[in-house]
Amino acid sequence: MTKEKIKRKRGRPTNVEVAARKRAEQKDLALIICMYVGLFIVIAFCVNLALASEMTFKFKSPSFSGVNTSQHYLTIENQEHTRYKTIQEEIEALVEQAERDEQNTTTARFIRNFETRVYAKLSQQLVEKLFGETPQDNGTIELEGNTIDYKVDTTNITLTVTNEDNKQTVITFPLNSFTF
Repeated sequence: MTKEKIKRKRGRPTNVEVAARKRAEQKDLALIICMYVGLFIVIAFCVNLALASEMTFKFKSPSFSGVNTSQHYLTIENQEHTRYKTIQEEIEALVEQAERDEQNTTTARFIRNFETRVYAKLSQQLVEKLFGETPQDNGTIELEGNTIDYKVDTTNITLTVTNEDNKQTVITFPLNSFTF
């Protein structure tokens, strides 16, 4: 008899049989672990379904739901008002900037300076006519469509300014107030 037959007769398994049993036990263990993991996933899913509530739709916008509607409308109104005010301020700032830029051009400054000097010279000539070495008792000056009449009497100097619409402005200066 061969050795294998002898070992078998004695009840001892062969190495191949032992390895096959170990592999079968490992497969059974892996199958049992997979079954437990699968059972756990199924139980967790069922519990999650048991805890779930019914899906309901609610509007989030207060315009539709009615909850806090007045606050919602007030917020929208404040935002619109603030934006409108900001736009108006920006427009005013741009208009003012354009006016300042227009007034600060070289030509505009020259014209202002020239007008100031012309008016000063006219004023000086009027004072010379009124108080100079040969004072005049009355006279007329035309200036930009306005007529300036002056008349000197013993106590007052009267200036009458008549504009293009024949509206008159009368200015009276007492003579005794010009003493030093």
